[in-house]
Amino acid sequence: MVKKAVIPAAGYGTRFLPATKSSPKEMIPIIDTPVIQYVVEEAVASGITDILMIIGKGKRAIEEHFDRSPVLEETLAQKENFEMLEKIRAISEMANIHFVWQKEMNGLGDAILHARCHVGNEPFVILLGDTLVQSEDGPVTKQLIDVYNQQKGPVIALEEVKPELVSRYGVVDGESISDNVVKANDWIEKPSVEEAPSNLAVASRYLFTPEIFDYLEKTLPGKNNEIQLTDAMREMVKNHPMYGMKFKGKRYDIGNKLGFLKTNIEFGLKDPEIGAELKSWLKDFAGEL
Repeated sequence: MVKKAVIPAAGYGTRFLPATKSSPKEMIPIIDTPVIQYVVEEAVASGITDILMIIGKGKRAIEEHFDRSPVLEETLAQKENFEMLEKIRAISEMANIHFVWQKEMNGLGDAILHARCHVGNEPFVILLGDTLVQSEDGPVTKQLIDVYNQQKGPVIALEEVKPELVSRYGVVDGESISDNVVKANDWIEKPSVEEAPSNLAVASRYLFTPEIFDYLEKTLPGKNNEIQLTDAMREMVKNHPMYGMKFKGKRYDIGNKLGFLKTNIEFGLKDPEIGAELKSWLKDFAGEL
């Protein structure tokens, strides 16, 4: 059973400066909920009970968000705002959440290496802390776990992207073995349109077996002098069967300003409290453009 998750959340968030100078990008809200809370909720809905977050300097707010807040809880109780009190308490009770510090920003691969002691000899999932994924078939992380239970090997979430955009992503080189599962031969980081073996891009959710740590330890710094997870994956697939899973749904990249604004609008339209009013306003506003 897959019960452990790792959420890397140590990056500087430079694309959101100056907002991220003292506030983690993972705490930027979509409507009224921090991005990283949505990520944790996805993990919990997938059956995960133990979560390790990799954090860095300036990320203390993430720890505080998932901790109890007795003063706030007492204030809400005194005001008889019991609905909000229940929501606040639920945040700290969702899962067993642990934290470890990545003291230097040496890449995603290095961040994952910090989870070795937490993971032990168990399979585990990775959810990037600044990206949301939604699927009509349920939590994407749960779908990865289902494929792992069938194939007994690492599984990477994939999304179809426009062929002209493949140079922005890591993509899989593989062969379809079912409607939504690909057996990987290689992983190519940001290929040119001409060199791309497919338009199936890695989509910020991974399920690995512990062997990935052995490959990460041997991986030399690559692009930006950082340890790249994709480099370790390329070596691992030579000796261990690996799979990709195409999910039906959408990935929301909160790591850039335009993606953040689009996500807030889409989530706002679905929000039962403000959705109808926002839709009406958008129609009026669009008519003025």
